[in-house]
Amino acid sequence: MSSAKATKKSAFSCEPCRRRKVKCGGEQPLCQRCASRNDECVYKLPPDRRPLTPKTTPASNPTLSYTQRLEKRIKELEDQLASSSRSPPSITVSAHSSPSTASTGLNDGRSPPKSHADEQSFTRSFSGLKVDDKGRITFGNGASANERPANPNSNGVYASAELDQSIRERLVANAMQQRALETFSGTPEPFQYLLNVHWCWIQPLFMFIYRPAFTRDMQNMGQYYSHMLLNALMSHSVNWGRNDPATRQLLDEHYSGGEIFGKHARSMLFEDMKRGACTIPMVQTLLLLSAEECAFGNTIQAWTYSGLAFRLMDQIGVCFDGQRYPGSVPINEEDIEIRRRIFWSSFFWDKMLSLYMGRMPTLHLTPASPPLVMYDDSAENELWEPFGMPPDGRTWNYPASTAHSATCFIAMIRLSLIFNEILLHMYDPVIPNTEIEMLECVASQGLAMDKWWDDFPPYLKMDAANLPAIGPPTHLFTSNCIYFTYKILLYRPMLTRHYDTGIDGQLPWSTYLINCVTSATATIAIFDLFARTYSIKYCALSISYSMYIAASVFLLQVQAMPNDFQAIRRLDYCLHMLHRVMVFNPIIGRSTNFILKELVAIGISFDVAGGCLVETASRRPLAPQNRQLYQRPLESTTELAAQSSTHALFYSTIGDDFGTGAVHPDVYHAMIGLEPVTVRFCTLDD
Repeated sequence: MSSAKATKKSAFSCEPCRRRKVKCGGEQPLCQRCASRNDECVYKLPPDRRPLTPKTTPASNPTLSYTQRLEKRIKELEDQLASSSRSPPSITVSAHSSPSTASTGLNDGRSPPKSHADEQSFTRSFSGLKVDDKGRITFGNGASANERPANPNSNGVYASAELDQSIRERLVANAMQQRALETFSGTPEPFQYLLNVHWCWIQPLFMFIYRPAFTRDMQNMGQYYSHMLLNALMSHSVNWGRNDPATRQLLDEHYSGGEIFGKHARSMLFEDMKRGACTIPMVQTLLLLSAEECAFGNTIQAWTYSGLAFRLMDQIGVCFDGQRYPGSVPINEEDIEIRRRIFWSSFFWDKMLSLYMGRMPTLHLTPASPPLVMYDDSAENELWEPFGMPPDGRTWNYPASTAHSATCFIAMIRLSLIFNEILLHMYDPVIPNTEIEMLECVASQGLAMDKWWDDFPPYLKMDAANLPAIGPPTHLFTSNCIYFTYKILLYRPMLTRHYDTGIDGQLPWSTYLINCVTSATATIAIFDLFARTYSIKYCALSISYSMYIAASVFLLQVQAMPNDFQAIRRLDYCLHMLHRVMVFNPIIGRSTNFILKELVAIGISFDVAGGCLVETASRRPLAPQNRQLYQRPLESTTELAAQSSTHALFYSTIGDDFGTGAVHPDVYHAMIGLEPVTVRFCTLDD
């Protein structure tokens, strides 16, 4: 009896009290004695009650103390993960963090660059992390997280080349099958038309939505479709869709001109948030709404929607590589593909939005981030045609061309990795970057930009000095324009800075200015081809922004030398086109006012009626004008080849100095002390 009683008593004793051979009150999760002594209170089953054969005898439920230890370990892992995104700065004189690479991007796309000493060990420890069938955090060998082996083996974290190929073949086959089935979906108008607008004009560059899963689940209400997401997609496509008369009529008669889609999307989104839902379609809806609000200059809405999307991504594990926690959640190959695409499309959008809004980027790479790998590249070799072109029923045959959307998307992600460094070390809106930090950033990222351009596939490049008669797919326009814009943003801050007398008078000023002028001139040449091929009705916000940044370079030239006729002509062209683009991207108009205010200070105004620059006093045009505007795209490739442009700047080539970027030597010193216009968009609040 006494033995049984002692056994019963000891079953409720914690380990510290048992070792001290004192009576334990049995309070859980912390007994009074351990609380008073500040000891770790741990309860264990006695040896005679422990399960002898786990396969036949079920183990007891975890005790509260065991759960507490698990929570503590989870907190430690989370702290490690958080610290990895706050790596030491790559430039020692700066207090700015630099979580991503400072030179070459993501290397081979599978492993982020090293940023701190214990990163390899952290990556190994995370690679085998999973949750077993009892909800316990375990590593690949089945040991508890609190019993992590000293030398965990990370072999086999990533699939072999043969398995990679097998996964790719299955996803590509599924995607091609789903594309074939889309023709039998029977989606009514205007929904089908607006869907096609999205797949053609928006999807190839940003890839917020994985098309095969969305269209499949649209038929059976699967997990990757929701009415909320469909309405957000419709709302984002309306501006392009209204170019079609039949679609415009349907929208006006039944859908309040398209406004009802945005209202429904927001209403359903907030209902889901109220219920505590957290899904992939919610993330995609928030990203689409963020992009839509950004185009209209609604800063708070755009930033808030994107912030919510990034937080939900973290909540559902999108920011982590799905192959690194097999078994934690039931995700298949398609799930991993979708999550990778969402992470990297959000990473790219985060950099663009941070630039537009003058904020610091939110998303950074960590050792646990998904690799830059797309298994389903079926969209790469699809034929691309400008859906809905030409407007107003005109006959115009665009020669279908290979989309190359997968290669273009991967290249843009690599470029955004470089630009992330430029944002951190040259455009911090809170703590001004030091001059040494900026110079080092220019040196390192200048090389990275040059390498990116060298690695950029030739079939994606647009040589501004030798452009084709008809433009390629629109996402290739965007990728080339963004490259030249990033290059300007890298060198432009250095044009107006004072340097020590020890620096050569021709260097680095001449190098910086030539890079800026050459990139700005390339931008307007590419934009002109876009406008002649597609009309400005299809001009995306990113291309409009590129024109604004190019105009800021020519403005500096005109401010430094008001009699620089070539710079005036180019600035005249930029303002002429920006004035017309703002009809479709209202935020452009408010930002262009920054440039116009600077011109007024030197006696130059913009004639809205004539769409040109004039002397403020005499109202005399400063550049030759052509009254014919971009009212439509050209009717045929013959007409397109015969007519160089509707603007006087393009009566001949852009200029004999295009290849060299030659500028007057006095401009270098005249620019010192000038204040460049802001790189961020002017918003409604401004």
